[in-house]
Formats: sequence, structure tokens, C-alpha cells
Amino acid sequence: MKRMLIKTLVAAAALAVVGMASAQDIKERTIKFATQNPKGHPIVMGMEKFAEIVKTKSGGKIKVNMFPGGVLGGDAPNVSALQGGTLEMVVMNSGILASQVKEFAIYDFPFQFANAKEADFVVDGPFGKMMHDKLQDKGMVGLAYWELGFRNMTNSKRPINTVADIAGLKIRVIPNPINLDWVKALDANPTPMAFPEVYAALESKALDGQENPLNVILANKFPEVQKHLALTNHVYNPQSVIFSKKLWDTLSPAEKKLFSDAALEAAKYQRQAARDAAGGTLDQLKKAGMQVTELPAAEMDKLRDKMRPVIAKYAVAVGQDTVKAMQGELAKVRK
Repeated sequence: MKRMLIKTLVAAAALAVVGMASAQDIKERTIKFATQNPKGHPIVMGMEKFAEIVKTKSGGKIKVNMFPGGVLGGDAPNVSALQGGTLEMVVMNSGILASQVKEFAIYDFPFQFANAKEADFVVDGPFGKMMHDKLQDKGMVGLAYWELGFRNMTNSKRPINTVADIAGLKIRVIPNPINLDWVKALDANPTPMAFPEVYAALESKALDGQENPLNVILANKFPEVQKHLALTNHVYNPQSVIFSKKLWDTLSPAEKKLFSDAALEAAKYQRQAARDAAGGTLDQLKKAGMQVTELPAAEMDKLRDKMRPVIAKYAVAVGQDTVKAMQGELAKVRK
């Protein structure tokens, strides 16, 4: 009896934290939460923090089951499952959502953000909210933005010291038109592919290379099948934490607030974890045998120049209103 009383008091206190009127506002639920990233990755660390927060704030009534490493399929099947209501939550590259809402292609624009501070300002402000609001008509609810980081290029053929060194390489890209086009602009051969298939394709030499943030390269053991790493930082990837609208609409206001608050609180933890690990990650990649190069300033200018026509093309596709809104937010943070 004493143990039951203590459990009841703990649950009541947790509910009070989020301003809930009574325990009836929270139902017993089990939430499935999927990602392409493997266990140990900063994204999965964010998922673990989210699950911990939800458990605490719900008084143990809501359990979050995590499915890392693409075990529930690639991004496209995950989006379909969200829309159908068979999967509650996913965290994925925001740019992938361009297949649902064309404006999301702006998150894949090369050299959009100069640093993480700029990215945080944009996605955490009115622009980020405006973008996530567009998902509701497609059966999804955007809760928060987490971080994957700046993308860099790897390959198994040669070191990249100049832009010309990229030419001819067969490079895996996220299955989005803009990614196909910027790789073509570098005279390389883009290959769209679901992420769980990438390691095997690199190992078999069906692909020469891929491009991803350092933490993804390490967590997925790409040094085993890739020798050369070029620090290009060509695209920054915000990650959208999204919920199935079909299921969201069945939640009480208190439950919606709980999930929203938990996703935002976990975002702060997740981003910091990713950034704290960055320096050590590069050292680990070097120790794993990767040869690291950095393009000289003049070559980086060439890289940006080659990307400009692609950015201009997709600026038209996503719409001038979206581009101007993004540029307006960047202008604020750069003052």
C-alpha cells in the first residue's frame, strides 16, 4: 500500500510539472520513434533524452520505444507510416521532406548557413515554425529541430584537394532533386540511395563516395570502406522531429504540450551533444585511418561558384517568399 501511494504521488507531481489538471489528461501509451541513425549517434542520444523526459513528465504513463538504424525502413517508408498512423514519430533530415512540401528543399541549399549559431536562429524562430506548419496538410506535425551537422565528402578513390578532384566520382546523395543537381554541377555522378543501403554499396565499390556529417561517418563505420575525407562543410542539416497528425489529433491538449515541450527540451541537449563530440569525432576518424584534406580558400570559392546556379534554380522552385523569409532571418542574426 505504501509503495502504491508513493507511485501515485510521483505520478501526480510529474503531471503537475506540465500544468495538467488531472491524471485523466494523460493516457497509457507506447510511442514508436524511428531514425536512420545508429545507436550511439547524437540523434539517438536526443531520442533517449526525449524518452526520458516524456516518461518523467507523464509519471511513467507514456513509454517511447526507439527504433534506430533504419530498422523500420528508409525515410520514405517512415513518412508513409507517419501519414498512415502506423508510426508515431520520426526524426529525419528536414530537406527530405521536400518530397512532401517543396519549400523544404531550402534546407538542402549548399552553403546556406555559415555556422551553427545562424542555423539555430533560423530554425528556432518564426521561419522554422512556418516551415513545420506546412507539414500539417501532409499528415505530419513538426515538433522541433535537432542537428545532424555540416556535411563533408568521403570517397575510396583519391584525396580531394581541388574541386576538380571531385569530378567523375560516383557519390551517394539523399534522394532529392537538389542533391542530384549540385553533385552534377561538380561533374560527379550522383546516386540517390536510401541510407541503410549505403555501407554495402561503398563496400562493394558500387559507390565511390558519400557525403555526411562527421558523426554520421564515424557512427556508421564508413572509415572501414572509405579512405579519403574532405572537410567541405557544404551543407548544414537541420533534423525535423515529426509526429503523425492522425495520432496527434487524438491526443489531449496536455499530451500535445508534453510531447512538444519534451522535443524542444531534448533539442537543446541533442545539439550540445553533437557539438561537444565534433572535435573528438575528427580525431577518431583519423585514428581509424582516414586521410583528411581541406580545400584551400580559392578552391572553396570555386566550389561555391559551381553551386550558385543550382541554388538559383531551386530558389525559383521553392518560391521567392520562402527564400526572402530565410534571407531576412539570416540578415538579422548576421548584424
